Amino acid sequence: MTSSEEFAAYIAGLPRILAGAAALFRDAEGRVLLVEPNYREGWALPGGTIESDEGETPRQGARRETLEEIGLDRELGPLLAVDWVYRSGWPPLAAYLYDGGVLGEDDFKAIRLQEEELLSWRLVEPRDVPEYLPDALGRRVLAALEVLADGAGTAELENGHRVG
Repeated sequence: MTSSEEFAAYIAGLPRILAGAAALFRDAEGRVLLVEPNYREGWALPGGTIESDEGETPRQGARRETLEEIGLDRELGPLLAVDWVYRSGWPPLAAYLYDGGVLGEDDFKAIRLQEEELLSWRLVEPRDVPEYLPDALGRRVLAALEVLADGAGTAELENGHRVG
């Protein structure tokens, strides 16, 4: 076996993880923009899977998904949270959450939902986030909002709980 074949075999044997990225958009009152997927129950943030086979970075993935899903092409702000999510029966997920900023009235008028994936969008008060985004995703959003309020870097999370 050649060294390149050995390396390929080694790579093929490494554990697999999923990677996703999303953007946290708010309005002037601090409400969070959520989207309603048509392919599963519940609500989500604009975002999705990082196309790592294409060499896409998490930041690029969040921006691309935002453009595809809600029609807004915006430069994203800092990384607010990174979350290692593990659920039994699923590969682990590395989830990146970027600051999408505060949207104005014209931005909301410009939202165009990706009909193949989304049914609707809404603005949600931070206190209501866990009702719409249960479990790790809801905790991730609340941690990101805390980072924004405190101006304190990036939240490191495991299943939505702060670590470190």
